Amino acid sequence: MKAVTRTKYGDSSVLKLREIPIPPVKSNQILVKVKATTINRTDGGILTGKPYLIRAFVGLTRPRDLVPGTDFAGVVEAVGLNVQKFKVGDKIWGLNDNGLSSQAEYMVIDSDKPMARIPESISFKEAAASAEGAHYARNFINKVKIKPGDKILVNGATGAIGSAALQMLKEMGAEVTAVCAGTHFDRIKALGADHLIDYQKEDFTQRNERYSFVFDAVGKSTFGACKPLLEDSGTYISSELGPRAENPFLAITTPLFSNKKVRFPLPVGLQESLDFTHDLLSRGKFKPLIDKEVPLNAVHSGYDYMMSGEKIGNIILSIE
Repeated sequence: MKAVTRTKYGDSSVLKLREIPIPPVKSNQILVKVKATTINRTDGGILTGKPYLIRAFVGLTRPRDLVPGTDFAGVVEAVGLNVQKFKVGDKIWGLNDNGLSSQAEYMVIDSDKPMARIPESISFKEAAASAEGAHYARNFINKVKIKPGDKILVNGATGAIGSAALQMLKEMGAEVTAVCAGTHFDRIKALGADHLIDYQKEDFTQRNERYSFVFDAVGKSTFGACKPLLEDSGTYISSELGPRAENPFLAITTPLFSNKKVRFPLPVGLQESLDFTHDLLSRGKFKPLIDKEVPLNAVHSGYDYMMSGEKIGNIILSIE
């Protein structure tokens, strides 16, 4: 089978497209014919091994897995003797932010790992694009108590996380202000944003408006800069550690000394995220934002584009 491979950390130049054997299926595993996956920020961290903390989960000195990839959508090709949950022909999708070796024509996965059947009318590309970003977005939202009518600002609303959070927040009845480039206003308005701010023309942190929550889904601001935007009991959450890795520390200290707090969105509950997003997809309440699609033999350009910081939403790596 064709597979993207690498044996060391680095930029996209360490990636090699190779022919390797289809992995054998153990009694508790399923073989998946991969139709689509994404090239996402987590993949970028696993590729480069940065921040270095990620190496504690994916390999200290070199990558643990030969094949990269953290999410997938595909068809069950074979099942092990002890597998009851899935059958050959099932259309499924899944996610593991420590790696799934999914950037290949085939992959194996333990049948009890986070997966779900793809809802009717949802394509493989849409399913793959509804995994990683949606998982992190749910882990923003489940760290706080959101009420209908809450005013929430989402910085980086065109990203995979931000665009997913926007739709989830609207489903919960929040009033959402989306920060993004003005060239993408039409796409973000279509996802439900109530108000739009063009960060290329205005510094959103200087606004007089106050919000219950500020979600920095792109990790390019700070609690200090956003604190004036928060209501007296408001909360700031960022997708990144912060410029000096201060956000985990602030999540501990701000509840002790300030009414305005920082929460750290530790990403947990992969299966719960898939189930949550499955429900939204099934009810037509979620549409993943897709930037572009690249074929397997253009994986280098896909990673380079993702690492450039210019992408919006998701980059689909089409396996077929």
